[in-house]
Amino acid sequence: MSVWNPENVTDVAESIGIASLNREVVEHLSRDVEYRISEVLTEALKFMRHAKRTTLTTQDVSQALRLLDVEPLYGYDSTRPLRFGEASIGPGQPLFYVEDEEVDFEKLINAPLPKVPREISFTAHWLAVEGVQPSIPQNPISTQSNAELATRGPGANSTLAALSGNDNQGVKPPVKHVLSKELQLYFDRVAPAIMDETNEDYRTAAFASLKTDTGIHQLVPYFVQFVANKVTHNLKSTFILLQSMQLVAALLENPSLYMAPYVPSIVPSVLTCLIGKNLGSPSDMADDVHFALRDFSASLLSSIARRYGPTSSTLKPRIARSCLSNLLDSNKPVGTHYGAVLGLTFIAGAAGVRSLLVPNLKAYDAHLQRILFDNSTGLRRPEAEFVVRALMRALEVLEQDAVAGMQNGHPEGQALRERLVEAIGEVMGAAVFESGRQGLANAVLEKDLAV
Repeated sequence: MSVWNPENVTDVAESIGIASLNREVVEHLSRDVEYRISEVLTEALKFMRHAKRTTLTTQDVSQALRLLDVEPLYGYDSTRPLRFGEASIGPGQPLFYVEDEEVDFEKLINAPLPKVPREISFTAHWLAVEGVQPSIPQNPISTQSNAELATRGPGANSTLAALSGNDNQGVKPPVKHVLSKELQLYFDRVAPAIMDETNEDYRTAAFASLKTDTGIHQLVPYFVQFVANKVTHNLKSTFILLQSMQLVAALLENPSLYMAPYVPSIVPSVLTCLIGKNLGSPSDMADDVHFALRDFSASLLSSIARRYGPTSSTLKPRIARSCLSNLLDSNKPVGTHYGAVLGLTFIAGAAGVRSLLVPNLKAYDAHLQRILFDNSTGLRRPEAEFVVRALMRALEVLEQDAVAGMQNGHPEGQALRERLVEAIGEVMGAAVFESGRQGLANAVLEKDLAV
C-alpha cells in the first residue's frame, strides 16, 4: 500500500491531457514519487542537523534539491515558518494551502515612512602622525588584550609594550594650527588693507610688507585661502580680482617664503582671472579693464610656471591644455579667448605656439571673423581687436625664435598673402601680410619652407 495517494497522479495526468491511465502505472508512479520525496526529505534533514536546528525550513529543502541535481523550488523563502490551512473538496480529499497574511490597508497607508538612509560620503583622516595614532573616532581603539600580553619588568618585550601603550609614548590628540597674537593681528590688518579701494598708500605699504617680511611663513596658507575666497565670490569686481593677483605676486616675490607646496592651490585662482568667462561689471567691459587683469594674470602664471615648472612635470601641460580647450570653445566670450592666447604664449613658448596654436588658427578663423565684425553695423568690434593683437604677439614669439639668417623661400605680394591665408586663416593671414614684416611671415611659414 502506497503512502502517496495514487489519485494525485491521476489528477496531474488529466491536467496535462492524459485522460485514461492504467491503474498499475498510476501505482508505480505514486510509489516512485513517494521514494523521491523521502530522498529529498532525508537530505533536507541532514542540512537541518548540520545547522544545529530542530526545525526544517524551506531553505533546507532547496539545498537538498540542489544537491540531488533537481531544479529548486521558487517562491518559498522566508525566515518565518509557513502556516498551512486545510480545505475539504470532497469526502476523504483534503486540500492543503499556504495561508496568506491579511494586511490592513488603512494601517499600512497611515504608517510612518521609514527613515531616509544617509548618503554615502567620504572623508579623510590621519591614521598616524609621526608613528603615533591620534585618538579620534575614525581610528580603532586599542584592545585590552594587547595590554594583558605585555609583560612588566626589566625583561619586558618592547614590541608588546608598544602595542599596549606602556612604552611611555602618549597618544597625541589632533591639534589645530595656532597662530601667535602678533601674526593674527598682522593678518587682520593686512588683508583689509589690500582690499581698501580708498587708501592707495595703505595698500602699497601692505604689499611692501608682504614682499620683504621674513616672519610670515605661517600665514601663507591663510593668504592663499583668502585669495581663493575673494576670487570665487567677487568675479564681478575687477578691483578685488586684481588686488588678489597682486597679493599672490607679492608672496611669490618674497625670498624668505617657500611657496612650492602652495602652487597647486594658487594656480586655479590665477587661471580663473586669466580665462574666466565673465570678469568684472559691464562698465569694466566697456573700459577694457578686465583685459589688463588678464594681462597681469598671464604674466603671473608665466612666472609661476618658469619658477616651479622644473619641479612639477605636469604643471605646464595642464595649464596649456586648459588654455587650448578654452580657446577652441566657440561658446566662450572674447575675453576668455584673449586670456587663453596669452596663456599659451607665456606658458608654452615658441615651441608650444608652433605645435598648439598655429595648427588651430585656421579652424579658429571662422569664429574670429564672426566676433570681429558686428553684423548690425559692419564695423570691427574693439574687444575682438584684443584677440587679434594677442595672436600677433604669439606669432612674434615665432619670429624671435626663428633661425637667424633664414633665407626667404616664399613668394611675395599677393601669392604670399594667399599662402598665409591658407596656413593661418583669413584674419590672421591678412594681419601678418599687412604688417609688412617678411621675417614674421617666414617664421609663420617656416614649417612649409622646411618641407
